[in-house]
Amino acid sequence: MPAVTAIVPRPFGTENSVALAHRLSAAAFSQDLFERVAAARAGVTGPLVFTTSFGLEDQAIGHAILSQNLDIDLVTLDTGRLFSETHDVWAETERRYGRRIHAIVPERSALEALIDAQGANGFRASVAARQACCHVRKVEPLNRALAGAQGWVTGLRADQSQHRAEVSFASVDTARGLIKINPLFDWTRERAVDFTQKHNVPINTLHAQGFLSIGCAPCTRAVQPGEPERAGRWWWEDEGKNECGLHANPLHLAARRAAEESALESAQS
Repeated sequence: MPAVTAIVPRPFGTENSVALAHRLSAAAFSQDLFERVAAARAGVTGPLVFTTSFGLEDQAIGHAILSQNLDIDLVTLDTGRLFSETHDVWAETERRYGRRIHAIVPERSALEALIDAQGANGFRASVAARQACCHVRKVEPLNRALAGAQGWVTGLRADQSQHRAEVSFASVDTARGLIKINPLFDWTRERAVDFTQKHNVPINTLHAQGFLSIGCAPCTRAVQPGEPERAGRWWWEDEGKNECGLHANPLHLAARRAAEESALESAQS
């Protein structure tokens, strides 16, 4: 069974953090994207981490951060199963802005154990098996990426799915002990497209082929006309959250991990 990184809540000034989140969220409605990320950097004390998958939204946020040379750490989760086009836009982004984007990769022994148990594409066997793969390749690396951070910047939009409808600009993630910042919380996809075009921001060429939400290659397909934006993620599963677990409360994952362990044990038997 792959090793699982335990998440323990860090001491956090919740009362002051709630006030900060409210203040940042209230101000965000009158700010453009450049002002929003700058305000987040000014308001959050300590390390602020932006995790990018090089999708449309993340490229817009990345441009706002990098063009202002803000002191925000840029990190990507290199799962080992990304599209070559994602690596292409990653390289193009580094060339454009002259800054390295730090890669966090899966823990080797956990990944080897996962593949030994599941096989190359065993994540298709069940939802639990897929979640186990996501945990090793994405969730645990994210835990390491955010270790010590006081703020986390993401590309979530409220209109991406019903499960993201309550996303706000800033909120307190008490489980991780940080402020979570969603600069595009009230944007539409069309607005993100317009922004990247206006500022000539590098974008993944797969977007033009109907890949609206891009993750790992085996788990992403193009979206058909009329389908929800995230319908191309894990499409073989029953319609549901279409989430990998990155934005779940990490302290609520015990039941999921138990299911993952059971799936891996079944695969090994």
